[in-house]
Amino acid sequence: MTGSCHLVECLNRRILIDCGLFQGSRDLVEENVAAFGFDAATIDYVLLTHAHLDHCGRIPLLAKRGFRGEVITTAASRELARLVLVDAAHLQEEDAQRRARQWRRRGKEEAPSPLYTVVDALDCFDRFGRTAEYGQPLQLAEGLRATFFDAGHILGSASILIEAAEHGRTRSVLFSGDLGNAGRPLLRLPSPPARADIVVMESTYGDRCHRSLKDSIEELYGAISGTLARGGNVIIPTFALERAQEILYVLHQGIERSRLPPAMQIFLDSPMAISATEIFRRHFECLSPEAACMFREGRDPLQPANLHLVRESADSVAINRIIGGAVIVAGSGMCTGSRIRHHLRHNIWRKESAIVFVGYAASGTIARQIIDGATSVRLFGEDIAVRSAIYTINGFSAHADQQELLAWRRAIEGCEATFLVHGEEPAMQALAAHLEGQRVELPRLGDVFDL
Repeated sequence: MTGSCHLVECLNRRILIDCGLFQGSRDLVEENVAAFGFDAATIDYVLLTHAHLDHCGRIPLLAKRGFRGEVITTAASRELARLVLVDAAHLQEEDAQRRARQWRRRGKEEAPSPLYTVVDALDCFDRFGRTAEYGQPLQLAEGLRATFFDAGHILGSASILIEAAEHGRTRSVLFSGDLGNAGRPLLRLPSPPARADIVVMESTYGDRCHRSLKDSIEELYGAISGTLARGGNVIIPTFALERAQEILYVLHQGIERSRLPPAMQIFLDSPMAISATEIFRRHFECLSPEAACMFREGRDPLQPANLHLVRESADSVAINRIIGGAVIVAGSGMCTGSRIRHHLRHNIWRKESAIVFVGYAASGTIARQIIDGATSVRLFGEDIAVRSAIYTINGFSAHADQQELLAWRRAIEGCEATFLVHGEEPAMQALAAHLEGQRVELPRLGDVFDL
């Protein structure tokens, strides 16, 4: 379901919708190194739906392998993509250095190189050209245009409609990108075009419905209030992009509405999340009417009282001296690395504290081990007992659920066929079963269709 990348050929142009990184198992890592399945130098345009790594993560590799066309995306996605890609390149360089040391210890001389470097990531931004605005068509060639529509998934995210006119006939293909959960407080609702001949849509949660966001927020407030009352800390593992900002917004609202203690200390312990939050402030035109109105009036909804932004490692370490009264929001969301592991080490064994998960946790990660009821976890070579309260709050998903996906699709008229992508097989099958009376395709990697 990761590594989103679709090639459209029409009117002598070759267009990629996204060029994402495969994420997950070692087999998928090998997919990233493999050939694209097309010549990068022949691609004229990359239309980027949003800045998550599984949608933009191979653009530097595309440029490294010869792409000299134009990348088009929204202003917010451009800024977020720069942040995400440079960070990904840095991690790949670190991983390559670690593997090189391992290879040398085994007596091997030539170690694998990183997929791309920080320099490659920066260089690819020479290819970023025009900026897309929601609802404003962009001319790609004579008779060929693209229009971006708000997808409501993350800041700047878009669904993209491609329209091609030839010999007096126009055909349109709509790519959903990732669609947002309609109940979230920071972003606007997904806004599809009125019609499209063909729809290519994601199906991440095509087999389930989300818990109510209102109930999830209430549970979060209860977890925080109860933990602080008994003298502990609240640790919230979170993703730097979107989830961290949403949690800041919810904390701000909780304090403003007297649902949370005004004196509690909040730490955003993630340099990447801090940078992403600054991008949110620059692009509040993408936010919900309520959030945008607060910014225009000079009230920052991402700045709850007593918020401390922690960039330096030494300041992050200092947080661990706090025994109680702190809410610590830190990366990574699945506890696979970064600073959250240190905060777990100092709090997960304490009955007074609480660990609150607000996002997806993949199998095998420390987050999943804790959620699944592990009595101890291994951190920094030491087995740490799990005695803190554990909360798993599932209503903060950035993806539309089954009912929202179906409502989005049914709002589009004139559709002849729906292609379900970007989902596990059970999710795609379940969603397909609800799309009755029309052509539904479940394409696999490398499949080609004449539209």
